[in-house]
Amino acid sequence: MAATRRKYPSKSKKQTIISPKSVKWIVGLFLLLCTIIFVYQKKDAVLYYLGFKIKNTELTANQRKLEDKRINDIVGNHKGKIFGIDVSQYQGTIDWDNVEAIEEQFELKFVIVRATAGSNKIDLKFKKNWRNLTESMYIQGAYHYYRPDENSTDQANNFISTVKLRKGHLPPILDIEKMPKGQSMDKLKEGLQNWLTIVEKYYGVKPIIYTGEKYYEDFLQEDFPDYQFWIANYNPWKEKIEDDYLMWQFTEKAKLHGIDELVDVNVFNGNVDDLKKVCIK
Repeated sequence: MAATRRKYPSKSKKQTIISPKSVKWIVGLFLLLCTIIFVYQKKDAVLYYLGFKIKNTELTANQRKLEDKRINDIVGNHKGKIFGIDVSQYQGTIDWDNVEAIEEQFELKFVIVRATAGSNKIDLKFKKNWRNLTESMYIQGAYHYYRPDENSTDQANNFISTVKLRKGHLPPILDIEKMPKGQSMDKLKEGLQNWLTIVEKYYGVKPIIYTGEKYYEDFLQEDFPDYQFWIANYNPWKEKIEDDYLMWQFTEKAKLHGIDELVDVNVFNGNVDDLKKVCIK
């Protein structure tokens, strides 16, 4: 009888197994590569951020170049929309007959000036700026800088007694930027609403609220849904105005002819006709 041959299992091909440690390395290298590509594509914004992280009033030549490029990019991203500036006593004496953007970066259509601050402060340049604007071709508006720990009724009356608004002017504007020190956020919101109510009753038009984007998202967006917002955000990664913003203040470091100091620039979410619809009737 022939011997039966013992069958052995055939050898399968050796499987390659990637260790968890290797996977982490591969993922890490991939993310690093993506980061390098992203930073390269946004290198101007990165340089802008590094150059402007600390606020200053004097710019180096390189910082000026980066800022002008950013302004040009944002203007280019908002074809059909209009631009304006806001000023206060910190811009000094302005030569209104010669105010215009350097190298015609944008056409100036509106100007907003600080009128008052707190319970009794009147901007040192308000009367002169307001008078000159009245004689200009710009659509003009005025704002009140709100001091959280001062009486809201006194602040409203300060603005009312200082600013004479008429047909064609922008509605009154409330500027809130600071956190309260001696009261809760709920009390602050009550004060803001009181200011808004008093001012609206006097002028017959709902005011606009100015604030920073983070402040808006954290404290105001849900509690003041019936108001239009003018938002400040100088983040170099931000390229376009949000749909729910009335205006976006995208830089505080523009340089204009006729103004010695740096100035804020804003884009309005529409054209001139749209802005006129917002104005007092």
